[in-house]
Amino acid sequence: MSPDAPSLLQRPVAALDSARAAAEAAATAAGVRIETPRDLSALVAATEVWRRIWTPDGTPLISTEMLRALTHVGNYLSVARRGDGVVGALLGFFGGNGRVDLLHSHILGVDPAARGGGVAYALKLHQRAWALERGISRVTWTYDPLVRRNGHLNLSKLGARGVDYLVAFYGAMPDAINNGDDSDRVLVEWDLAAAAAGRTAPVHDVESLLRRGAAVVLHASPGQAPALQENGDADILLCATPADIVALRHDDPACARQWRACVRAVMVAGMERGMTLSGMARGGWYVLSRCAL
Repeated sequence: MSPDAPSLLQRPVAALDSARAAAEAAATAAGVRIETPRDLSALVAATEVWRRIWTPDGTPLISTEMLRALTHVGNYLSVARRGDGVVGALLGFFGGNGRVDLLHSHILGVDPAARGGGVAYALKLHQRAWALERGISRVTWTYDPLVRRNGHLNLSKLGARGVDYLVAFYGAMPDAINNGDDSDRVLVEWDLAAAAAGRTAPVHDVESLLRRGAAVVLHASPGQAPALQENGDADILLCATPADIVALRHDDPACARQWRACVRAVMVAGMERGMTLSGMARGGWYVLSRCAL
């Protein structure tokens, strides 16, 4: 090892310092304060954020009692405060299956009035620093691959990778966002030290990937319906997404179901071939590949 090479002890410290600085910068840019509360009023505020998003006319997705139990034993909860109000909340809990270095991030929600301002990104970067402080090296979570903005956040901005496709993971979900659609989810895995060191997925453009031999396996027809194409044995696949699946579920449920079936077919087939969801190209195109691009 050269004298200038960081030791194994120094590397996690450097990653943690970088993660803390990035989290503070993201919160400042979003105009919020990220806190890890334990008082009951903040727990109620977190459940109310999620309720406003998913069940505006019903009960919260997670009760205050359950949130109290989860946080009491040390699991992760953060809220984003703007002024006197809570505009976002993120919950995670420690994973099992023999993995002592794993945090599973369960639910992230940002109040509709505060979306688009970097609040979700700030919450995730706070979660990354919190996890690294505790020796946790990886965070997993699931998300709906039809929600394009979440794919961009998870894969392009955060640098997570899609490692599995879970069909109807939660069963039927008749809430305001999912509107009875099948609850297919992509499981993503986030290498925290790598992400803190800046090793995230580049934002590709479709033209450059096509020049590298990528194959378009799903695109939108002129009427915005999904259209599958054969891909042969290409090592890079491009999969389109609907512009706004939440609106489509309300306006054209049949078309929304077609998108679900087509994206499912592409993702399942690709991952069975050993591919991962490695990024999202400009225009809402998922990139599946056999290796890092």
